[in-house]
Amino acid sequence: MATFVLVHGAWGGAHGFRHVRRLLQAAGHEVTTPCLTGIGERVHLAHPLVNLSTHVRDVVNHVLYEDLQGIVLLGFSYGGCVVTGALEHIAERVRHLVFLDAFVPRHGDSVAGLMRGSGGAARPKIELGEDALLNGPVRDYDDPAEAQWMAARRTTHPKACFSEPVHLSRPLEDFPFSRTYIKATAAPESDPGNAAFWQAARHAQASPAWQYHEIATNHMVASNRPQQLAALLQQVAAG
Repeated sequence: MATFVLVHGAWGGAHGFRHVRRLLQAAGHEVTTPCLTGIGERVHLAHPLVNLSTHVRDVVNHVLYEDLQGIVLLGFSYGGCVVTGALEHIAERVRHLVFLDAFVPRHGDSVAGLMRGSGGAARPKIELGEDALLNGPVRDYDDPAEAQWMAARRTTHPKACFSEPVHLSRPLEDFPFSRTYIKATAAPESDPGNAAFWQAARHAQASPAWQYHEIATNHMVASNRPQQLAALLQQVAAG
């Protein structure tokens, strides 16, 4: 049986993985879904000083305090930057790294830079009076009930998370663990972030250092295709 650590994306929370978590647990796997500071169930901790480093530490401390070993570490969307940053601290505990329709940053890249197509960015500077919390894009769900449930739990996101660069001392391909990219194929490339997701997906598809899979739905994979995603994650963990 595998140990999964599923890291959610921006404006979301651990609850976004609830369907997938239950399916994997029912199959006998250990599954944890840490919630990042200032969003989701921890929205009460939102603050202008919350940044990517905060979220990296959230995941690192979760893994260390739970003493998790040989994990399948997954980052969804913005969570791709979080799990990448976490490697500097917990790489030896990772057996397989999964990016689910996510950013795959190199050293010095930021979310803002990747969305612009330019990669790196300076550390965040928030001007006096500027809103430090951002609202996210509207996302579509296959099930109206799921859309209503998720919308009620959608939060703002600390702006500084998107401009702080990722620190990564060596390329992802140089780490000893295996890597997988899972692309949601139903969303147009013009959707927010999707151009960067497709760029990462094409790199993974062409590289012998990566495994590559597709799921025919939009960005909200864990809500729209939980059974398919859970089955794929078990396949990845077994391989």
